[in-house]
Amino acid sequence: MKLHDFPRHPLTFGPSPVHPLRRLSSHLGGAQVWAKREDVSSGLAFGGNKVRKLEYIVPDVLASGADTLVSIGGYQSNHTRQVAAVAAHLGLKCRLVQEHWVPWDDPVNDKVGNILLSRILGADSRLDPAGFDIGIRDSWKNALAEVEAAGGTPYPIPAGASEHPLGGLGFANWAFEVAAQEKELGVFFDTIVVCTVTGSTHAGMIAGFAALEDLTGVKRRVLGIDASATLAKTRDQVARIARDTAALIELGRDLRDDEIQVLEGWAGELYGIPVESTMEAIRLGAQLEAMITDPVYEGKSLAGLIDLVSTGEIPRDATVLYAHLGGQPAINAYHRLWS
Repeated sequence: MKLHDFPRHPLTFGPSPVHPLRRLSSHLGGAQVWAKREDVSSGLAFGGNKVRKLEYIVPDVLASGADTLVSIGGYQSNHTRQVAAVAAHLGLKCRLVQEHWVPWDDPVNDKVGNILLSRILGADSRLDPAGFDIGIRDSWKNALAEVEAAGGTPYPIPAGASEHPLGGLGFANWAFEVAAQEKELGVFFDTIVVCTVTGSTHAGMIAGFAALEDLTGVKRRVLGIDASATLAKTRDQVARIARDTAALIELGRDLRDDEIQVLEGWAGELYGIPVESTMEAIRLGAQLEAMITDPVYEGKSLAGLIDLVSTGEIPRDATVLYAHLGGQPAINAYHRLWS
């Protein structure tokens, strides 16, 4: 099937907005930087990039006859909050596994931010002591079995929706949305910068822009900034999901190695723990553009963008699109960073 043949259940206001980051660009003294804002693209519980993925998964949910969405993430998972929001929107139940992915000792880490919103949305959100891993988790399989044992009909949505067969479609479509907005704005983004952890946001973009390249003959760089601190696993997962998504949308060729780039240097040693470059990026984004980024994801991808532009790795004549994927509710669990 071609991308436009896949059913899509609208959960966003429409195309996410694109705008120039003029003060940040001037401060960096290099490439022109713009942002595309997944954080303000939906009315469902503060939105975020996972809502766009779920637009392609919801038709399968509805066709399945499921009554309960079952998913997994860390205590401060943006993904589980968005699954809870979509469940409420559809009138379904939601069972969430919230694992201890981040060794962050703030005493309210398991009570505020995303997990609080999930509970307000009506999700059955339960804590689990297991640590971080981007793979399929036994705790999630157990939650699915619990729903079935209680007489429910679960629908499985893995972490980040990344291992779902349709998980890459939302951001494959994002690439075509970018191309349409470029025509409206009279701009061309030769470089895309995006955070990558479980991988399907970045992977979907790779497949979508590959399809666009085959249509137009124009190449772009899609640069994934690793925030997982498990680089080898993330690179493998991004490559696999990108190739699976490319096959799903009938790209008709294998992806080249240069189309799959996951860059290291800004994740720190542990997932979810901010480092100095994270904090500086959060400060710059906020004080130059009033653009709020979080310590887990966007603070790290923005740090990567800042360094790549500042060092000239992204050249001065480039026009960069920063994919802001959301995640701000998690800031509440990191309040002592600014105390």
